[in-house]
Amino acid sequence: MNLPNKLSLLRIIMIPFVMLFMLPISIYGHEPSKWNDFIDSKGMTIAAVLFIIASLTDLFDGKIARKYNLITNLGKFLDSLADKMLVISVLIALVSLGRVSPWLLAIIVLREFMVTGIRLIASKEGVVMAAKMIGKIKTTTQMIAITYLMFEPLLHKISSYGYDGYALMVAGDSNAILIIGDILIYICVIMTVISGMDYLLKNLNYLKESD
Repeated sequence: MNLPNKLSLLRIIMIPFVMLFMLPISIYGHEPSKWNDFIDSKGMTIAAVLFIIASLTDLFDGKIARKYNLITNLGKFLDSLADKMLVISVLIALVSLGRVSPWLLAIIVLREFMVTGIRLIASKEGVVMAAKMIGKIKTTTQMIAITYLMFEPLLHKISSYGYDGYALMVAGDSNAILIIGDILIYICVIMTVISGMDYLLKNLNYLKESD
């Protein structure tokens, strides 16, 4: 397995660690209070850093593959799969935490199902589709939006305290942080829809041939 494929695999391996620091633990009703308190206070920031590291592997695996001519069918598959798994897993956690609407997650997941279906049909023709530029833009907007949402708790804390430690945040500061996050997530959903329609229209021939 070459280095780009190892980076894609690393992105998949990091997913449970990102989730671990995002969500409190409850095992058959038992909740480790110290751990959950740590998650509540610092967990999301750690998860955000891990998410950024995982996202950067997406940037580097593509660059390395193109620079050293290491592009393979396995690499195309792993790169796309790792992106989807990372983004959808974290969005599910954000839905669980009440920050992202299930409707927005549904749009993103349904788009991925559609694209995966088209790729499966194309694979029967011996074609392994690499990610398109518009798909990469979509993934980038998703990762930017998710990163911001994951840093929101830290932004709230920063805006809540001055240099002397006294609470300073007003309602407008809190609303601004949330509004920016909402705008970013809507942008990524719009790009998800646009890229999905682009993918569908440009690959209608595979659907026609499968009839």
